Amino acid sequence: MTQHDAPDAHLPVLTVAQADRLRALAADHLAARHGIRPTVAADSVEAGGHRHPLTNLARWCRDAPEETWPELVRQHFTRLESASRGDEDAQELLRHTRLRLLPSDALPSDAVGHFRYVRPVAEDLLAALALDTPESVRILADADVARAGLDALRAAGRANLLAAPVEYTPVPGPSGALLHSVHGDSHFVASKALVLPELVREVTGRDLPEAGALVAVPTRHLLAFHPIVDGTVVDAVNDLGAYAFGAYQDGPGALTPRLYWWHRGRLVCLTSFDHDSRTLSVVPPPELLDLMKRLRGSSSPASDEPGVPDVDRLAHTVTEATERLARDPAGFTPALGAALEHAHARCADDPDAAKLETWEAWVTAMQIGSALFATTLAREGTVDCRIGDRVRRLPATGPAPHATARAWLDAFWLALVCGEGDRLSALARVPLEELRRTSQQDDDYVFHWIDTLQSYIGNVPVDDIVPKLVATMESSHPHVATRTPADFLNLVDYQPVALFHRVLTGQQDHFAEALTEALAHHARYYDGSADPRRHVALGPLALACLAHARGFPVDTASPYLPKHLVEGSWHGEFDT
Repeated sequence: MTQHDAPDAHLPVLTVAQADRLRALAADHLAARHGIRPTVAADSVEAGGHRHPLTNLARWCRDAPEETWPELVRQHFTRLESASRGDEDAQELLRHTRLRLLPSDALPSDAVGHFRYVRPVAEDLLAALALDTPESVRILADADVARAGLDALRAAGRANLLAAPVEYTPVPGPSGALLHSVHGDSHFVASKALVLPELVREVTGRDLPEAGALVAVPTRHLLAFHPIVDGTVVDAVNDLGAYAFGAYQDGPGALTPRLYWWHRGRLVCLTSFDHDSRTLSVVPPPELLDLMKRLRGSSSPASDEPGVPDVDRLAHTVTEATERLARDPAGFTPALGAALEHAHARCADDPDAAKLETWEAWVTAMQIGSALFATTLAREGTVDCRIGDRVRRLPATGPAPHATARAWLDAFWLALVCGEGDRLSALARVPLEELRRTSQQDDDYVFHWIDTLQSYIGNVPVDDIVPKLVATMESSHPHVATRTPADFLNLVDYQPVALFHRVLTGQQDHFAEALTEALAHHARYYDGSADPRRHVALGPLALACLAHARGFPVDTASPYLPKHLVEGSWHGEFDT
């Protein structure tokens, strides 16, 4: 192989000689069209103040005879120049805008200031709004968004994205795991990862499982996923990772070779990039690793009955995770997850929480959740936190990535259930702006809701709490809260809001009706799910505890509402 036959360093789908020819063709075309010789870089050309990447054009050329390249170059730049220029009115924008996934480097550094609304959705991926017309696809700038309004455009963009056509093909992976391939000519196929629950329901006829799915979006024309329902997820990690990397290299319209875990409305990156060796590897987070081990185990004929919680194993996991906190504060995320799973699992065979072991599990989960935020509130030194039967000296971290809005809500519910007034007050002091910073994937209603709860615990006058609660309700409408799966939002996340409204206004009869409805929604959402949270409706339980403490009659007949937790029967049993 000669130097000219080797892959080009910047356009690797072409040889060095081919890449040089493509750069020359692009430069000649722009010079002839505009009368000014453009600036040619390794992977782009710049003319008239506009940078034109050559990556996608290189992929188109790779698959075409070289004698056709001049025409491909002409067509490519003609399409770019005929693109819309930003004079559409609001109604036209709303009709033709779709949500769009972009690679994180899609916006040149000198243009980022014109796209401030664009937000990261996962490592390597941005979510933008794109105008989709027969002539072109154009990313909207802030000036475009201002004409129709960001919330309205996001809602319209979501609806229009759902309507984008796709093709579907089930693909058996090399290891036997079934991969679901969604593909097509549309520029918005991969963007459907932003509406994955609806996509899965559309192409498979089934709801996405609570455990979520593995997802890859290697190019704008391809999305592949594997629902996490059994032990085949272990094989799917390797199969889908290899599938994504191969498709990314083939293009065109490359997005990212990374593999993601869609879980509770978020895309969690599973791929690590070694900059020294320039290699990719899949590194699942502890929560997913534990899930994979359980599912792989439950697939074995020698395993215990699937779906029955192994509380002894869970208790051991919590103990091990807790012991690591003094050395690694990042371990709070798996520790809280394991403790919550253990607490819920205890209620599988003790639905009234009548056993001391069940109360101990709930207290431990509460202590870990509270300790997570106690260490982030402190800026230096150590913090003494009781977890289990002893006080542990944990390092103060200040604001930390694991102190998320969702972790705060779990910690808050646990403190309410355990009747921990001091810990609730401490959670009320967690700065809302820090939760926003660590939880950029969450919809605004989550932060209005936290603001409402913090104000309530902080004894803010009711007249000042009501506007915050109203803001929570208004921003939690599915057409506004476009980042949260609609079924999770309606059946799970919104129910505590409705219950709190009844507590705040003292409407005991209406609270009882809302509680019955919340528990029915919980049962519906978790029907057939293996998620440990199916055993207890955590948010409604916390609001039931609050209502009971305020003298509301609470019916504890439901198996999702442990009687002795609602009634506080174990409060004061031992030091917490």
